[in-house]
Amino acid sequence: MSEAKGMVGLRLLLCPLGSNVVIRTACCTVGVALPVYSTFKAIESKDQNAQNKCLLYWAAYGSFSLVEVFTDKFISWCPMYYHLKFAFLVWLQLPPTSGAKQLYSNHLRPFLLKHQARVDRVLGLAYCEVIKLVSSYQAEIKFVKSMVVKIAGSGETLSDQTLRGPAESDRSQQHSSSEDPAVLSDAEPDQNPNHG
Repeated sequence: MSEAKGMVGLRLLLCPLGSNVVIRTACCTVGVALPVYSTFKAIESKDQNAQNKCLLYWAAYGSFSLVEVFTDKFISWCPMYYHLKFAFLVWLQLPPTSGAKQLYSNHLRPFLLKHQARVDRVLGLAYCEVIKLVSSYQAEIKFVKSMVVKIAGSGETLSDQTLRGPAESDRSQQHSSSEDPAVLSDAEPDQNPNHG
């Protein structure tokens, strides 16, 4: 019985006319979920060899993802695209093929060595621009942060507060703070005459 289920699963995965949902899920599982867990195990075991394999994989997967961002619109319509992607992701990780190591050694490393100075310069400029952008929106960032803290502290979800609206949310917050003795004691001035 389990052999029949396995055959059905294999047919769904390999059938080019079948649903792309199955093969996309398989790509996500093999390309991201399993490597994340493998990376966790490598870090926790402090095994240098396993950590190097994970670094090579993520470098290869990251470069593949960058290329895919620009080419996905053009080639994803091909009937076997996700099947080829799945096969590529398996190839990257299989120990006998050492696909990630081959891709890194033969293509990625030479390319990055050749363009390292230019990439460093672009990344430095981008970093400066991000710092400027964050600095210019500091007030907005503080506002969003305070809203998140208020929402998390009041036990409301963002959707609850959004649905009720800001005026009703402020009233409910004022109502709850007037009932809270800890808030009252903080808000009231010290009425002890002995206290200078």
